[in-house]
Amino acid sequence: MAGMASLAPLTVGFDLDMTLIDSRPGIRAAYEALIEETGAPIDVDVAVSRLGPPLEHELAQWVPAARVPELAARYRELYPDHAIKPTRALPGAGEAVSAIRDAGGRVIVVTAKNEQHAKLHLAHLGIGPDAVIGRLWAEGKAEALRDHRASVYVGDHVGDVRGARAAGALALSVTTGPCDAEELRAAGADVVLDDLTAFPAWWEAFRAAR
Repeated sequence: MAGMASLAPLTVGFDLDMTLIDSRPGIRAAYEALIEETGAPIDVDVAVSRLGPPLEHELAQWVPAARVPELAARYRELYPDHAIKPTRALPGAGEAVSAIRDAGGRVIVVTAKNEQHAKLHLAHLGIGPDAVIGRLWAEGKAEALRDHRASVYVGDHVGDVRGARAAGALALSVTTGPCDAEELRAAGADVVLDDLTAFPAWWEAFRAAR
């Protein structure tokens, strides 16, 4: 039975924004539509420079707490029409997913983003994970990672490192988001790559070592 267990497919989890996709142009467009409609005093340059935490966390930096639920709901209504088409896959994203699949592994996406919007992005870009779990942030991601028995979690934010470590998964970080290599290592990242173009070679070595 122990030999059978060792043959179980490896599952790798990925964050979405600034890990698999560069959603900054789309998020900028959605924020601009929200500002035009509501007058919310959001500095879009600042907001898109620190993607990772949930939308409500960002909105709370700009408006009174009482306005956050209303603005978050309207932003999410505007999002599909403004944010999907401008968003692009980050370099190496498709190849990273293919490397896992080619080895018989499973791919899940665990993100703070609204799950429906995450699925729209992935479908538009032709990236097809085995599961998408949304509205989870930092340590909150651990439950989904444990449920899917993820061995590795790939993210760009220190919150992703915390989620991986809380789940007992290897924390692999990429520096394509708001956190640099030093911050990610200080948070406990086990591996730091410049971007996902380096993932297939790392994945091959990781599998060989196992």
